[in-house]
Amino acid sequence: QVQLVESGGGLVQAGGSLRLSCAPSIPTFYTYAMGWFRQAPGKEREFVASITWRNGVKNYADSVKGRFTISRDGAQNTVYLQMNVLKPEDTAAYYCAAGISRDTYSGGNYYPRNWDNWGQGTQVTVSS
Repeated sequence: QVQLVESGGGLVQAGGSLRLSCAPSIPTFYTYAMGWFRQAPGKEREFVASITWRNGVKNYADSVKGRFTISRDGAQNTVYLQMNVLKPEDTAAYYCAAGISRDTYSGGNYYPRNWDNWGQGTQVTVSS
């Protein structure tokens, strides 16, 4: 069973930046894409961003467009989420996701149920 290992969360003031990273425990693990979701207390898990592994096509939630950037490093088999101009409403546990097929991804990448593999979550807290 592959594990997704996340790092990079923490506490930051509003306007600050953080970078999250995520790598599968099995380097040869195949997934059509990888993504990031977040979940605040009392709320459902929501889509943040995703990227196709081969072509690097990116998708973002409207709430993070222009502030967050998802990227991948094929050599390191790692996906990153660069978060700039952080706001208190970005406070949440952030989860890395993988294990989605090409057929499911198109139009389905926004839904947590379509992803098979999840990281343990890393907390991001933005103070005002």
